[in-house]
Amino acid sequence: MHKLSARQCTLAGDLEFSGFGVHSGVPVTLTITPAPPDTGYQISRKMDDGSIVGPVAVHFTRVTRTTLCTTLDLGESTSIATIEHIVSALSGMGIDNAYITLNGLECPILDGSAMPYTAGIMRVGIQIQPAARRYIKVKRAVTVRNNDAFAALEPYNGRVLDLEIEFDSEVIGRQRMIFDWTPRLYAEKIAAARTFGFARDRKALQQAGYALGSSLENSILVEENQILNPDGLRFEDEFVRHKMLDAIGDLSLAHGGLAIYGRFRSYKGGHALNALVLNSLFASEANYEIVAAEDLPLSFDALDDLPDGLEVNSYLRSVG
Repeated sequence: MHKLSARQCTLAGDLEFSGFGVHSGVPVTLTITPAPPDTGYQISRKMDDGSIVGPVAVHFTRVTRTTLCTTLDLGESTSIATIEHIVSALSGMGIDNAYITLNGLECPILDGSAMPYTAGIMRVGIQIQPAARRYIKVKRAVTVRNNDAFAALEPYNGRVLDLEIEFDSEVIGRQRMIFDWTPRLYAEKIAAARTFGFARDRKALQQAGYALGSSLENSILVEENQILNPDGLRFEDEFVRHKMLDAIGDLSLAHGGLAIYGRFRSYKGGHALNALVLNSLFASEANYEIVAAEDLPLSFDALDDLPDGLEVNSYLRSVG
């Protein structure tokens, strides 16, 4: 039998989350359910009349907007916004296959981080599946730029993200984080980092139809040189950690949920550059290849590095 860390995973049970969209302010319920091997991430929207649009693959070619969040086109004039936090949690925790269903136009913001989703995954556990995990191996470096901002994907023997941000704010300033992925480190260092914004932009954003559901309960609010949230920050560098959370989510759109085996680097990046670098990677087959996990060194995602309390179920015992 191949080692379990080279096998695909899905959830061991169903999850449901209710809340409202941070931009729309509209109530929404999201469910995540187990999916068979090689499904990837599939998303559906339940419409007001009870009809279902989808499921369709969560895929970078379906990205239609990247202003303040990532929005996917499901077809039939239907879209879903702010998809990045939920797929970040799935990818960060090593889930390969899942069905996602919403009854609204935007994923619930919950507390502004991916921790509620991550905690849910830990609660229901994961199911090891009898199919080889696959990765997108970066063979040739690609870079996209916007003035001094850039995002790059490069060949690397592992999964690492090197992300740097810079804001004209004494509270944030310049922050950098290098994240060598494992599920445990995702749960401990990334998942709880919340989205953030500036008080000076709030009125203009709301007039433009954004941040209608934003509050101190789901966002870090920066005014001049202070944090307005009464409880302060969860991490001293929570801002760059949330940008890392977003990047992990956006990059999981590469091929319906397949993880990237390589190095991601970014400076002053965001959803737009994250989407552009995926387009650049897949512009030529010389840039990448799909590789079975068993053909790669997998010490970075061994099952013994799962977070404490995460139950692992396996029916591989019955199939070989």
